Amino acid sequence: MAKQTINIGTSANDGTGDPLRSAMDKTNDNFTELYNGAGGVADGAVTTAKLAADAVDSDKIADGAIDAVHIADDQITYAKMGAEFTTSATISASDVDWSAAAVHTKTLGANTTLTFSNVSTGMVIDLVIDGNYTLTLSASVKEISGTYDGTVTNLIQIVSTNGATEQWATISKEA
Repeated sequence: MAKQTINIGTSANDGTGDPLRSAMDKTNDNFTELYNGAGGVADGAVTTAKLAADAVDSDKIADGAIDAVHIADDQITYAKMGAEFTTSATISASDVDWSAAAVHTKTLGANTTLTFSNVSTGMVIDLVIDGNYTLTLSASVKEISGTYDGTVTNLIQIVSTNGATEQWATISKEA
């Protein structure tokens, strides 16, 4: 059935619109189509292609309750995650772009001070760094534990607790 539009006339109470009974009949028909077509969910933006019902009452929503409805394919999987959570990047100079990868690697060839870009609260990155030079982390980083040892590979995990203004780091060394 195509959508049935209620004729409301050209101005209030001008007598040119649908009579009340005809208007309510169109309303019922439209709602019936929505309920049937959307698996019992009366929301024009929701379709059965977008919803999967696990245990919908046999009487649809007559009792006002749908037992379980969820968005289809709502599982978080590794394949659906963005590159910033699943890739590794080499730090070419000294800037660490937090949006580029989850793991950043570098072998120091000189004393290096790292800077950060695209940092957001709640983000976590790992730095895998070696090289027997002095490593200085960005001024916004507070070190919780560990110290950098350039004679071995270091794993530095950094959590941003306040965007670009505050991060916390732990430094672990290869045994």
